[in-house]
Amino acid sequence: MNKNLKTKKRFNILTMVFITVVINYLDRANISVAAFALRTDLGINTEQMGWVFSAFGIFYATLQIPGGVLADRIKSRVFYSVILVFWSLATLLQGFINSLGALIGLRASIGVFEAPSYPINNLVVSRWFPEKERASAIAVYTSGQFLGLAFLMPVLTLIQDSLGWRGLFIVSGLIGLVWAVVWYFFYRDPRDHNSISESELDYIEKGGGLVGAKTKEKEKKKFTWNDLKQAFIYKKLWGIYIGQFCLGAITWFFLTWFPTYLVEFRGLDFVKSGFYASVPYLAAFVGILLSGFTSDFLTKKGFSVEISRKAPIIIGMLMTIFIVGANYTDDIFFIILFLALAGFGMGLASIAWVFVSLIAPKENLGLVGGAFNFIGGLAVFVPAIIGYLVADGDFRPALVFIAVISLIGVLSYTFIVGKVERIIPKEDI
Repeated sequence: MNKNLKTKKRFNILTMVFITVVINYLDRANISVAAFALRTDLGINTEQMGWVFSAFGIFYATLQIPGGVLADRIKSRVFYSVILVFWSLATLLQGFINSLGALIGLRASIGVFEAPSYPINNLVVSRWFPEKERASAIAVYTSGQFLGLAFLMPVLTLIQDSLGWRGLFIVSGLIGLVWAVVWYFFYRDPRDHNSISESELDYIEKGGGLVGAKTKEKEKKKFTWNDLKQAFIYKKLWGIYIGQFCLGAITWFFLTWFPTYLVEFRGLDFVKSGFYASVPYLAAFVGILLSGFTSDFLTKKGFSVEISRKAPIIIGMLMTIFIVGANYTDDIFFIILFLALAGFGMGLASIAWVFVSLIAPKENLGLVGGAFNFIGGLAVFVPAIIGYLVADGDFRPALVFIAVISLIGVLSYTFIVGKVERIIPKEDI
């Protein structure tokens, strides 16, 4: 191994995480594309469909903390491969269901097995990237959910148009099963990677990357209730938890009801709606990359962490409030414009995972990541609430509801998070 040759293996790993996130969101969002035809075939009303949408997230949110604990203790190479296999099988089996109960059960199963995914993503990036590159790395892999959805929405629509909603689920599940094999054979943590150079390893470690040096005993440390306590006793952590819940509300709207909004409330053709639906996701993709790279640029230029990390998120949450503008026009151009502005803001605010990397106690990154995603995941009840709000076919109250939650997110990041710095538990001082 040539110490003078700096490899860039961390970017290969980031590409793998990016693809995994695309598949992750493919299996979350395909239900929104299938919803219209599926409801017709199975005789499901809007209230019931709201619970179908929420079934995934209820279990996804509930198991975030256990998922984070397991992510801290099981090698990411093995753990990610296993959960990929199980959630992909559950996705595939949706193509064979004939009842509301079976559909809800399989959506819940996907939530169970996807629960540890984002804590694992955050751990992988925390291990492979120095702090000054962390926001950009998080932006890149998180952008996978938006870029994937932007390009996949039209593709998924065409697949369903050709193979039906059952074929859509089967194809989605097969993709995940193939990727589970790829992840197992190619992913390694930094110190286990046989082709990383010493110079890149040193660069990551000296820059604050948690490469895993001399941490085997800590990784095997048994979970204690004090670990769980550490995830909930700090005000600054609650600030980012509440902010993530508010961001989750608008994200869940786009992941679930958005295509239905375009087809049923705005009267768009089904295939055409798939292309219109991609616009806010493209805007979100641009927003998150701009946010991540701008945040790291400001950090390198010496701006405070509060400005470089907080500003993009607060501005983004403010922009999501533009969603309510769609209530005041019937012109499809302006409807999509307001939704795209909200999507752009959603993207800007989506680097919030960087706060987990920067604030959480080092030994409990996965646990805090799980708590962060658990509180954010409680926004999964938003689709169910929207199901009742739109029962008479009017989506305007739902958009007002989303805008109000976005404003709460602005207030949380502005007044509750406070100074951004690593939490050091008293027993470690």
